[in-house]
Amino acid sequence: MKKLRYKTNINCNGCIKSVSPFLNDLENIDLWKVDLENPDKILEVTLEDENESAVVEAVKKAGFEIERMPSDGQ
Repeated sequence: MKKLRYKTNINCNGCIKSVSPFLNDLENIDLWKVDLENPDKILEVTLEDENESAVVEAVKKAGFEIERMPSDGQ
């Protein structure tokens, strides 16, 4: 399992509803959540494999911006 964090512009529950079908359709995601309280609207994803590009593509297809954040310890 690999935990990744992304800065996004997913900023409300309506946005989460819009992006949910795209992220829920990805088979390599074990868990995802968006921290709406964080000013950077952090999307945290737990992947079952190394295919993080699928996450970026899914969020962009849903119409949102996404940028990978450095992992802790990097």
